[in-house]
Amino acid sequence: MAARMPVIFVSHGSPDALLHAHDAVACWGEIGRSLPEPAAILAVSAHWEARTPTASLAGAPATIHDFYGFPPALYRMRYPAPGAPALAERAVALLAGAGIAAGLHPDRGLDHGAWVPLSAMFPEADVPVTQLSLHHDGGPAAHLAVGRALAPLRDERVLIVASGAITHNFDWIDRAARPDAAPRPEAVRFADWVGERLATHDSAALLDYRAAPHGAASHPSEEHFLPLFAAVGAAGNDVPRRLRPNFAYRGLAMDAYVWVAA
Repeated sequence: MAARMPVIFVSHGSPDALLHAHDAVACWGEIGRSLPEPAAILAVSAHWEARTPTASLAGAPATIHDFYGFPPALYRMRYPAPGAPALAERAVALLAGAGIAAGLHPDRGLDHGAWVPLSAMFPEADVPVTQLSLHHDGGPAAHLAVGRALAPLRDERVLIVASGAITHNFDWIDRAARPDAAPRPEAVRFADWVGERLATHDSAALLDYRAAPHGAASHPSEEHFLPLFAAVGAAGNDVPRRLRPNFAYRGLAMDAYVWVAA
């Protein structure tokens, strides 16, 4: 039997990460080179929410430029990976088997939470990929359950890539900051708190993260933190490796986590 695939969480940062977050991009490339070759990728991004978890049947997913006001070069970028409609159907079947209502979208493409990090992890764009939405009305516990339901995909050579943010407070972002500028202390403290909780499998504390130091301030809205819970659920008892690229714009922690089966 093939080795169980890892689970990945990346903080995808600002949409212009491929142009400016060089340390994070190098980190994503390192992750991609370290992985066994996947048969397909299931991407869970903070930038697609639906009434129920929904997977895309797109055979050739479009590159969605779901942002505005950035350099023209960013809008010219494309990530022409093939789709993975059979994986979409398999994911929905696993969710249904776990009692989680789920659906299929006929042609939803890849938003920047998916294609930006995948462009660095798999630059040849030759691994089939489908995207799974967040559950709009589901919180951390619901997404932990989604991840647990999807864990069998790891034994089917499917790489689960969850993409969100460890910190996501626009008021903490300084667009004029140099790449080597000191990060905001509040963001550092919360990112380290998350790292400690993940290292000790303290899911109860993570579920109550808004009570942690700077937890609520790190996520004025919750959608960018929810993909982490899907990753934790799929990872099970595996121990994560924390990767810590430089912060982006002082306020965006760019931490990534890789869970590899023992």
